[in-house]
Amino acid sequence: MNNECPMCGCVLCYTNVELNELLPCPDCGSDLEVRSLDPFTLEMAPLEREDWGE
Repeated sequence: MNNECPMCGCVLCYTNVELNELLPCPDCGSDLEVRSLDPFTLEMAPLEREDWGE
């Protein structure tokens, strides 16, 4: 499956991916999330926030 990194535009090729899987961009290191399989769509993964025990 081919797509582009939304951060740097690097052409990405992944195989055997699952919906909501997190994948690293090999060029810029951004964390990407598989948002759809048909059509194959990647978006920037949401940033985790600290809750500091709240």
